[in-house]
Amino acid sequence: MQTVSTFKNSSEPSFTQLSTRFDPELGILWTYSDPEGVPCFNLTFLDDLIRHHTALKASGGRILENGEWHDIRYSVGASLTPGIFNLGGEISLFRQLIRDKDRAGLMNYATKCVDALIMRIHHFDSPLTTISLVQGDALGGGFEAALTSDIIIAEKGCIMGFPEVLFNLFPGMGAYSLLGRKIGSANAEKLILSGKMYVAEELVQLGVVDVLADKGEGDQALFDYIKKQERKANAFQAVQRAKHRFNPVTHGELLDITTIWVDAALKLTEKDLKVMDRLVRSQERNFTQPQEEPLQINVA
Repeated sequence: MQTVSTFKNSSEPSFTQLSTRFDPELGILWTYSDPEGVPCFNLTFLDDLIRHHTALKASGGRILENGEWHDIRYSVGASLTPGIFNLGGEISLFRQLIRDKDRAGLMNYATKCVDALIMRIHHFDSPLTTISLVQGDALGGGFEAALTSDIIIAEKGCIMGFPEVLFNLFPGMGAYSLLGRKIGSANAEKLILSGKMYVAEELVQLGVVDVLADKGEGDQALFDYIKKQERKANAFQAVQRAKHRFNPVTHGELLDITTIWVDAALKLTEKDLKVMDRLVRSQERNFTQPQEEPLQINVA
């Protein structure tokens, strides 16, 4: 039976809104997000994620399992919330901080996001492959989180997109940097400014999603992908390192852009904030009253 493992060479981090599981046979470290309330990047979840990523970086890409050290070959980000990968930023918090003109609070939140994501973007300074397993909707910051991985595996019907433009803002924690490097800046800008919610099938065609899985078959698609990649895993990782050297995403770049996001957020009008209010209610309604149909974003 696969067990939850911790990083024994760190300060024994304990988490409240995420859990890990290690598969020693394949070298897969699963990181499952499990935020309380609306499944978004609340401050507690961000703190958990930063401590987890810091411990993974400090471990040198290794993990202690049943008294033996193992190399982590794949870091897989997934979710325990049925039908939802992550709904993005904590919009209810944004709304209040903006109304309070609390620039320091917004900057603190944005910096935590950057600090959490940059370590994954840099593979935790370890020779491993990162994979996002998207088995539910990934919106805003949730979509940005998925984009931090080398490979995105998504199940058919999953919705991904950036709704921020609906309330006159933009996704400022890595969307442009990551998407622009993957599909080109012009296509990234078009996708970001459209406000459109895309299904995974469309994002495969756009080159955003790398592997499309049937609904409910995401785990199997991941295992199949790893098995297929085994023969050229070394070459793949070398190419990823070359790619990041050729066009690196830096902490400074992300902080500069998120500062632009903070400044833009503070310029929102009360009309914009009322749209944000409706989006918050829509998120809460969809989460507290789960349905079989995909998440509906209604701001009308």
